[in-house]
Amino acid sequence: QVQVVESGGGLVQPGGSLRLSCTASNRILNKFTVGWYRQAPGKQRELVASLTTGGTINYTDSAKGRFTISRDNAENTVYLQMNSLKPEDTAVYYCNAQWLVSSYWGQGTQVSVSS
Repeated sequence: QVQVVESGGGLVQPGGSLRLSCTASNRILNKFTVGWYRQAPGKQRELVASLTTGGTINYTDSAKGRFTISRDNAENTVYLQMNSLKPEDTAVYYCNAQWLVSSYWGQGTQVSVSS
């Protein structure tokens, strides 16, 4: 069974930065498309950024220019660097690893942006 684990969340002031990390067992991340999603209270889960094995990157409009997704194959880790954070970025952030019909989710990490 594949386990996906997120880390790096926390409380930060508006304008601050956080770097989220996503790792997985069986060293699968370099073989899967990885997406960072978030879910705020009372809202649907939404895709924030994704990175394919071929290096194609997509961001939701609200993340463009502020967030950067990257992969370190040697460390089997995918990062989400988040800068210029806003209160509306507050959510639980989830990592998803997907390849064909296989899809694995982590338990999420809380990001709170507040003064």
